[in-house]
Amino acid sequence: MTDAARLAVIGGGPAGLMAAEVAIAAGLQVDLYEAKGSVGRKFLLAGKGGLNLTHSEPFETFVARYGARRREVETWLREFDADALRGWARDLGVETFVGTSGRVFPRDLRAAPLLRGWVRRLRQQGVRFHTHRRWVGWAPSATNPLCRPRLIDDAGNEYELTADAVVLAVGGASWPELGSDGSWVPSLEERGVDVAPLLPSNCGFDVDWSEHFAQRHAGEPIKPVIAHWTDMHGQPRQRQGEFVATASGIEGSLIYALSADLRESIARDGFASIRLDLTPGRDLTRLERDLARPRGDKSIASHLRRCAAIDGVKSGLLREVLNKEQMHDMAQLAATLKALPLRLRRARPIAEAISSAGGVSFAALDPQLMLKSLPGVFCAGEMIDWEAPTGGYLLTASFASGRIAGLGAVNWLQQPRAPGFASAGVDSPPEK
Repeated sequence: MTDAARLAVIGGGPAGLMAAEVAIAAGLQVDLYEAKGSVGRKFLLAGKGGLNLTHSEPFETFVARYGARRREVETWLREFDADALRGWARDLGVETFVGTSGRVFPRDLRAAPLLRGWVRRLRQQGVRFHTHRRWVGWAPSATNPLCRPRLIDDAGNEYELTADAVVLAVGGASWPELGSDGSWVPSLEERGVDVAPLLPSNCGFDVDWSEHFAQRHAGEPIKPVIAHWTDMHGQPRQRQGEFVATASGIEGSLIYALSADLRESIARDGFASIRLDLTPGRDLTRLERDLARPRGDKSIASHLRRCAAIDGVKSGLLREVLNKEQMHDMAQLAATLKALPLRLRRARPIAEAISSAGGVSFAALDPQLMLKSLPGVFCAGEMIDWEAPTGGYLLTASFASGRIAGLGAVNWLQQPRAPGFASAGVDSPPEK
């Protein structure tokens, strides 16, 4: 590796910033290019209500959260896990704490101080930042077997880069206004890279509510409940939590946790079904006994509120699935409260999702996250085909993948290279 070896990192989220950090520490010259006017915009959004940086649960439980991609993501996390991430934050002067749910947060709950400190340290170490530079594809070089990235600025000016290696960390397709819009897919597919379709993850789903329910209950939380569903392997599952009714359907933490299974069910069957236990603190026998109390002249709504603590949006859910006659059948009412069926029609659009599934397939990457068909080009973060629930798992794996890709570029540049690789250079000065 020569003194002039340069890495171009494209994408200024956690994965790209981490790739830049390990590469600059290894002695590379690092230029980072970001499509927006500043880096880390989605990271800041994730911390808007309190930055959930990672999770404190045991490693084996932690890696199980990555579902079908557990084996691949586990290799990243064995190199940089939740404890390592907390130590890294501490080195930046940001102490963390474990919340009651096991989630890990900065002491002040804010993302901005951590991001500012990180960017400041990277600048001091020599990373050069170029903003308003969007990657739009490749400019094949006759003298260099490495594909040369083409960037375009907000004014439409194009820039062609030459670098010794490239890390792509351009995100998936959720929150496109923050930069991750999936527009990069054709640029890789045209070079023979296998890219799985980008799909919404940690997303809401549409339900055919009645107009009355949608108008009256949109925005109301539904808690606590236990959701019962069948996973993508045909196994019955259940999970307790809460979610929110929307004008079009349902969303929220409990639904996000099921989103991969629900999305697969819809793709296979055209719909997904869940059943909700609206009274997790009462078993069916007790509920039947409570509802069998004399009602007198009280309305069914009053009876439900007094005998089963059911009112508001939960009462509205009952009326979505039971007719008037069924609402007066106490045995059927009790059974429905313990297993209320909901039919989900479709996932909400990917632009509304917290994250996305799909992306560059692991088959297209080597263990250091280099594209097999494009030597010297590495991928990191959400643009790779993995997904995870909220709770710190998305951020942890993004950080870890950035580290793997950055070190992969360092290791690749240390290997003997074929003649024809030009000295690194860029054709536009860094923005201060």
